[in-house]
Amino acid sequence: MILKTIVFFLIFISKNLNNLKMNTKFKFEKIFLLSIVILFTLKSYLNAQGFKGYYQYPDIHKNTIVFTAEGDIWKVDIKGGLAQRLTTHPEEERYANISPDGKTLAYSASYEGPTEIYTMPINGGITTRWTYESESSTVTNWSPDNKIIYQTQAYNKLPDEQLVTIDLVSKVKTVVPLYQASEGVQNSDGTWIFIRPADHGDAAKRYVGGTARQIWKFDGENEAIKLTKDYDGESHKPMWYNGRVYFITDRDGIMNIWSMDSNGNDLKQHTKHNNYDVRYANIDNGNIVYQHGADLWLLNISSGNYDKLNISLASDLDQLREKWDENPSRYITSVNPDPKGEKIAITARGRVFVVPIKSGRIISFTEQNGVRYRDAFFSHDGENIITLSDQSGEFEFVKFNSNGEGVHSNITNDGNILRYQGIPSPDGKWIAYDDLESNMYILNIESGLSKKISTNNEGIWDFSWSPDSKWLAFVQTALNSMSQIKIYNIKDESIFDLTTDRANSFNPKWSPDGKFIYFLSDRSFTTLVGSPWGTRQPEPYWDASEKLYHINLKKGIRSPFRESDEMMEKDDEKKTKNKKDKVTVSIDIEGIQSRIEELPIPAGNYSNLDMNDKSIYLISRETGINANSNLKVLSISNENIKLKDMASDVSSFQLTKDGKNILIRKGRTYYMVKAGSGKANLTESRINFSGWKFSIDPRKDWKQIYKDAWRMERDYFYDKNMHGVNWDKMYDKYLPLVDRVTTRNELNDVISRLIGELSALHTAARGGDLRSDNKNIQVASLGAETTRDENNGGYRIDYIYKVDPDYPDRKSVLDDPYLDVREGDIITKVNGRNALNSIDIGELIRNQANKQVRLTLKRGNKTKDIIVKPKANELWLRYEDWEYNNRLKVDKASNNEIGYIHLYAMGSANISQFYREFYPAFNRKGLIIDVRYNWGGNIDSFILSKLIRTDWMYWKGRSGEPYWNMPYSFRGHIVVLVNENTYSDGEALAEGFKQLGLGTTIGMRTWGGQIWLNSSNRQSDGGLARAPMIGVYGKDGEWLIEGRGFEPDIILDNLPHETYMGKDAQLDAAIQLLKKQISDDPRDVPKVPNYPNKSFNN
Repeated sequence: MILKTIVFFLIFISKNLNNLKMNTKFKFEKIFLLSIVILFTLKSYLNAQGFKGYYQYPDIHKNTIVFTAEGDIWKVDIKGGLAQRLTTHPEEERYANISPDGKTLAYSASYEGPTEIYTMPINGGITTRWTYESESSTVTNWSPDNKIIYQTQAYNKLPDEQLVTIDLVSKVKTVVPLYQASEGVQNSDGTWIFIRPADHGDAAKRYVGGTARQIWKFDGENEAIKLTKDYDGESHKPMWYNGRVYFITDRDGIMNIWSMDSNGNDLKQHTKHNNYDVRYANIDNGNIVYQHGADLWLLNISSGNYDKLNISLASDLDQLREKWDENPSRYITSVNPDPKGEKIAITARGRVFVVPIKSGRIISFTEQNGVRYRDAFFSHDGENIITLSDQSGEFEFVKFNSNGEGVHSNITNDGNILRYQGIPSPDGKWIAYDDLESNMYILNIESGLSKKISTNNEGIWDFSWSPDSKWLAFVQTALNSMSQIKIYNIKDESIFDLTTDRANSFNPKWSPDGKFIYFLSDRSFTTLVGSPWGTRQPEPYWDASEKLYHINLKKGIRSPFRESDEMMEKDDEKKTKNKKDKVTVSIDIEGIQSRIEELPIPAGNYSNLDMNDKSIYLISRETGINANSNLKVLSISNENIKLKDMASDVSSFQLTKDGKNILIRKGRTYYMVKAGSGKANLTESRINFSGWKFSIDPRKDWKQIYKDAWRMERDYFYDKNMHGVNWDKMYDKYLPLVDRVTTRNELNDVISRLIGELSALHTAARGGDLRSDNKNIQVASLGAETTRDENNGGYRIDYIYKVDPDYPDRKSVLDDPYLDVREGDIITKVNGRNALNSIDIGELIRNQANKQVRLTLKRGNKTKDIIVKPKANELWLRYEDWEYNNRLKVDKASNNEIGYIHLYAMGSANISQFYREFYPAFNRKGLIIDVRYNWGGNIDSFILSKLIRTDWMYWKGRSGEPYWNMPYSFRGHIVVLVNENTYSDGEALAEGFKQLGLGTTIGMRTWGGQIWLNSSNRQSDGGLARAPMIGVYGKDGEWLIEGRGFEPDIILDNLPHETYMGKDAQLDAAIQLLKKQISDDPRDVPKVPNYPNKSFNN
């Protein structure tokens, strides 16, 4: 409309200029000035054309601003307008930063897999890669002398960020002498302003835990000084200008821009946004450009004004176009067969499809774009598809004609929490289902009303309808955590326990004749470890725990597996007589638990029980590492009772309703086979998915994903009151930003901001259908630190990583006595190529992991060639070097009286790590358990159970030293080390250690994440918006750790410069404390008492 008005006015002027009475200079000037105003208005309007994107990671230099949108880097004038695209690669470019001379752009991108540092001319051109480190490298700034400053973990033995500079002329990289530093800038006198600890990656707002970023200052020589001393919350992204430090902080509850003087005093607030956080900022010549919401804003320091920049993109919006998914099987979340095994219903990417087993058309139920369907299944007669749909805003059961005709109709209209897949009753009148809160329901399809039938919220598992649809068997977790089978009567709404809570019983299945319920139960206590005696205190390992049972529902019913006898003939006559009768299930409840019978097959690792009138089918998992799971079949007969192989390496299976076919899944491949009693023929039974694809409208898809993330957070979050946050209001607050996103990563950013409003840790959004070039070219590792050495014609080996020699398979490839490689040697050639012809030695060993590489080494005036096989990743080698040297330091300082264990996480692999390190040191007088840089998991109770064991008696034979009972209990003093990078279950271990009074804790306040979770709340494209699900509180009735962190007994920081120089103040303090405790209380084994004199008259 504006454009039309302006054009109309200009046409009018041109046509009537000669007719206007221009008798005075004043009139002419008036019209001239009006025309100028119109022309400038037109220019501003034209500049504003284009698309409003989602703008991130801005930087500014004089009158030029660069930023990321659509995953690419763009350039725009400081006044805004139509931006120019500078990059077009499928991978995202981030953190663009303009050089001091304004000619070069440095940025981070993942063009070959790892996130590395690249440069390009500011006006576009060929890119140059500067790092080859296989670790994420993030541009933070440029130094005043035109060096790139970036942060990476590549040169740190700890999993922590350091600052590194790259001299673009000499190509030399230099680590700033700080062991922990990120988001660094350097001013003209060489002073570094940086933050520590690094960004923890969670989305929690108003965070005040131990990992909250703080701003520090380092003069290059003396110890760094903390500037933000007065606030526990976050202060980050420091910028230097005119003697002051400008930064982002949430001191007023929202992230805004503040400043302080160079000593951390004289705080001033410069922006006062009260809705969205200021997210990222950069400064130049008194102007700060920053992200706020989806826009870029400009703050002028001298005037104090800050305004939104009117920026638009000239783009074809490639990532918003309709696209076709060529590999939809990767998104499959459920597959269910029709009653006869002629079709399957697939749920994939939130869409429903019906696929024929042999031939026919694929039917797609995808016309409702922006709607997510879950867990589709066939109705009892196969005429309809029943699925869960969120079209209404909540997940409701709906049904379609399975032939694809017509429109869907709602079965329910009362959804308020996530429901799971239903199972229809054989008569088609009911659906049994459970929900996220572990409630069990039966749904009347005709009325749409659900009735809750479960008796607690501890867990619902398998459920199964009786053949006559009058009874429902389901598994409910009892209060003692055992799985218990319950039976519900549809007619009188009564319920009874089929099994007790003395063992786990599951997979209830009704026999087709309605006379028996078969089930599995872990009542075989078979352990591969005979007793808890021996090296490393072996514990029972339960194997082949499950047995197969049945219960006759009426008294006096003979088991089909009972051995033949003379009465069997009469029972067979009754069976033949009643074979064609309509099945009516009748149950004698009295004494039913005493009628359990074990089937005469060996115990095994059984699961997924199902049956028809002739056979029983189940999954049997083999024993051992990477054991296969196989489909087995058992004929219902009292002759030759034996499980037979049907299919190997099976993920799951389903028996069709008519009992004649079995749907088998092996990974992502599906087969439909006859439900026989022997080996299945899979060769010709594979279901063909070729040609199956579907289109996606990203904008509608992303809106659904946003709504889904909001809804799942509401349903999964441990506090139904959502920490007091108005969750509906938060949905409305961030929804407008969804209209601005142009990539899936940008959507994740919006979702992270949304769930961050809960101020809870373990919250972040990641993954999904991200655009990628799918390249992953690894930079292999020589297991050494090297420096570019022009004078000696190669790369100097400064340090070869050392790990525990007891485990030679973990050593650096250069730590090989046969090769005789030494620190100080120069690598002059790699596979015959001159090493200095590369920017980084890593450039020459890309894609060479576990392959033979020829190195030419120079030592003095001599050279030699060697063959090595570089390893794939250096991270664990650097870590184990640090861990091993800590252990050697503790051994030496304590004269081998103190043991040392570091746990980098609390997962299954770390159980092995604990065993490997604890048992060689169990008899020492002191022990340090180091959980600094521990990423969490769930084995705190296991480790604490080892530490609380104590001695109470001692054994002594004729020779040797005494030893004690409990075996391998630790009798000495213990210290646990923590720091700001101790996360989740690492914090739980420290808290449990402290509450149980097992020793002293030393270090810094920890992260503060103690609402536990799993990753089950996946979005339709596989993305994840994590929702903390289980809160943790203590005996005093107070929530533990969350948001604040674990407080150690002794607060002690490892300062960044002295730690870089080799000091570990926290470890030193632990050693000194334990030495004193050992001196004061050595806890020696009690002396052997005098042997008794039991002589008699001799």
